[in-house]
Amino acid sequence: KEDIYTSVHIEAFECQVRDTKRGEEELTREIPNVSEEATKDLDENGVIRVGAEVRAGDILVGKVTPKGETDPTPEEKLLRAIFGEKAGDVKDASLTAPSGLKGVVIDTKLFSRKRKDAKTKKQDKQKMEELERWYEDQLAAVQALRLEKMTKVLEGKKSIGIRDGVTGKTVVKAGTILRPEHIARIDFDTYDYSKDLVDDEEANELVRAIQARYKQKLESLQEEYNHRKLRINIGDELPPGIVQMAKVYVAKRRKIMIGDKMAGRHGNKGVVATIVPEEDMPYLEDGTPVDIVLNPLGVPSRMNLGQILETTLGWAAKQLGVRYATPVFDGATEEEVKEEMRKAGLPVDGKVTLYDGRTGEPFEMPVTVGYIYMMKLSHLVEDKIHARSIGPYSLITQQPLGGKAQFGGQRFGEMEVWALEAYGASHTLQEILTVKSDDVRGRAKVYEAIVRGENLPEPGLPESFNVLIKELQGLALDVELLDATYDKPKKKS
Repeated sequence: KEDIYTSVHIEAFECQVRDTKRGEEELTREIPNVSEEATKDLDENGVIRVGAEVRAGDILVGKVTPKGETDPTPEEKLLRAIFGEKAGDVKDASLTAPSGLKGVVIDTKLFSRKRKDAKTKKQDKQKMEELERWYEDQLAAVQALRLEKMTKVLEGKKSIGIRDGVTGKTVVKAGTILRPEHIARIDFDTYDYSKDLVDDEEANELVRAIQARYKQKLESLQEEYNHRKLRINIGDELPPGIVQMAKVYVAKRRKIMIGDKMAGRHGNKGVVATIVPEEDMPYLEDGTPVDIVLNPLGVPSRMNLGQILETTLGWAAKQLGVRYATPVFDGATEEEVKEEMRKAGLPVDGKVTLYDGRTGEPFEMPVTVGYIYMMKLSHLVEDKIHARSIGPYSLITQQPLGGKAQFGGQRFGEMEVWALEAYGASHTLQEILTVKSDDVRGRAKVYEAIVRGENLPEPGLPESFNVLIKELQGLALDVELLDATYDKPKKKS
């Protein structure tokens, strides 16, 4: 409601163009094996345009990188035969939006190191001409603004004789009532401002202030011009080995939703469990609905009674229209809070009868109501939600990696195993500990069985068992895994 808990988050993505040993990478919108639809929002440099909506998997920066000299596949041979040599010698290395991203591009930046070839020289010349035009336009605008403000201040005032700052000739005679055409003749750049222009002291001070402000503006404009000129002539400072760098800023608007984390000021954090229409919320006797309902079980376990005092005092403050400050270690006592509630004409214990918004029935017990400071924390469910299909495995244990960033699986820990054991769900447990985790051969067999529509085969040996044996061998213990057909060595007589 009223977007109080709606936040805008800006995320920056960067893509670096390196000079590899196989050749230089390149930013482009011409990416091999990518449809026109996927590159429609990219400009000629391959950077996405500002204002484009992006979702997970969209290309933010198009980049191609040279391939090594490998044996071409039959398809590549065909492509090379049709399109010539160029078709197969680069591969797609674009920067794409990560999973869960949904937003709008609000800014893009492209930094490049200086290169010396005909194409860049032509581009630089073009950029310099544009810069000169920009500078002249800005300068003219600032000067026009100064003249407008000077005219406003001086018009109708009486001149005390205005001379040219360089030649010393009189530009406007003393005693003249200044009009815009007189003011236009004055050269404000060379004028000596230690001398007054008119007989009004306040106007003279204003003129000096306008000129000082103009000088500041002029300096910052000159600085910007020099900075841009330097960038065109020298290029950007980039780390060694990086030729270009593109940055894309994406803004996402997040409304509050179920699963978002919120907290008050007393360590009373929690997760939004449900959001209902305003008319379904519990309401007071006068029909005012409450905005948020907190679980009372959050109070006894943590013993942070501050939140209850804050709620009650907050209500008194709202009712009386005042603000309270209760410092740490010297806060308002319970008695003082009660006294303020009495002043406000509210129930002393802060509890009132609430009515169920859905049925209209009053709740059995009175409920503490008031005003409290609640924050939305930067742990949003949209950034956390994640599901794994088939993803990367750890190299040693062959178990799935963890975490959203690695596209990992959910850990099935010791306690979860106990739960399945308690239920006697032995097949589910066996599956989780073998084929869904680190039984490498079993994984492949299960996949084949599912594809063919057969029953699942017996699980094999988990890789973690081999890791255990290797660890024992690392401790200089001779441990071997033997199968049932192994013959015991005969004792020497």
